[in-house]
Amino acid sequence: MGILAGLVAALAWTLASSLWRGLSTSLSAIQLNGLKNLIACATLLPVLVTLPWNGEVQSLMLLLLSGGLGISLGDSFYLAALRRLGTRRTLTLESLSPVAAAAGGWFAMGEQLSLQGWAGALLVTISVVLVALQQPPDATRQLDRSRRVQTQGLVLGLLAVICGVAGAAVSRTVLINSALTPLQSAACRLLGGLLLLLPWLRCAARFPQPRQRSVRWPRVLAATLLGTVLGILLQQVVLQRLPLGIGITVLSTAPVMALLVARAEGDQLKPSVLLASTLAVTGVGLAVLS
Repeated sequence: MGILAGLVAALAWTLASSLWRGLSTSLSAIQLNGLKNLIACATLLPVLVTLPWNGEVQSLMLLLLSGGLGISLGDSFYLAALRRLGTRRTLTLESLSPVAAAAGGWFAMGEQLSLQGWAGALLVTISVVLVALQQPPDATRQLDRSRRVQTQGLVLGLLAVICGVAGAAVSRTVLINSALTPLQSAACRLLGGLLLLLPWLRCAARFPQPRQRSVRWPRVLAATLLGTVLGILLQQVVLQRLPLGIGITVLSTAPVMALLVARAEGDQLKPSVLLASTLAVTGVGLAVLS
């Protein structure tokens, strides 16, 4: 059940990323992120209203901060990168997350990385270099195809990784030192992400244009329920049923899952494309299982 949940979670994140990628809207990545978090918080409202605000104030405040880092900033950077790079390339960049976390532990806390772990980090680095050299998908807007905008996409993707890892580190500290459940921590992080983005949400009221209401809202709801709500719930199942290293490995199969939507975005499956995805997943596996 743990392995199945991890594979379905990776597939859900991939499909959600493709839905966000194909969404035609004038909203910025920050506004889209705010709208996504608003819908997710409404879905998880029963969890939010039962949080132990009286007994776990410090832990919940840290989780709100974690949501600000990983969800407000991290997801906004991710959505901005997604528009420029496409689903597969952005998810391949995201495979840096577990390696970045391991490297951060080695640098900041003196945790040791084995030779196998360094080999995994090297494979992931090579995969990211291959992604940087690849052309954007055909479905990328002409405005976003320039070298300057593509470089911006790579930088935004790396910033998303850094913010995501920082937010996860704060969240992990809370989970270790408090009685909060993973589902409670996930709901609180989403709330923290929403609170930081509230100033931009007033613009989201203009989102459903009259002639496009039937096209846009189903896509937004499907992407949010798949990538945010279902993805979080399945992630908790994985962390509950599998050892951490194996769980992260299964969840990090998204670059391979992204090959399923590559053709729909005009992303040609050249040998370098397949090599980058394979190296990313192999590198993550070596790093976290070491």
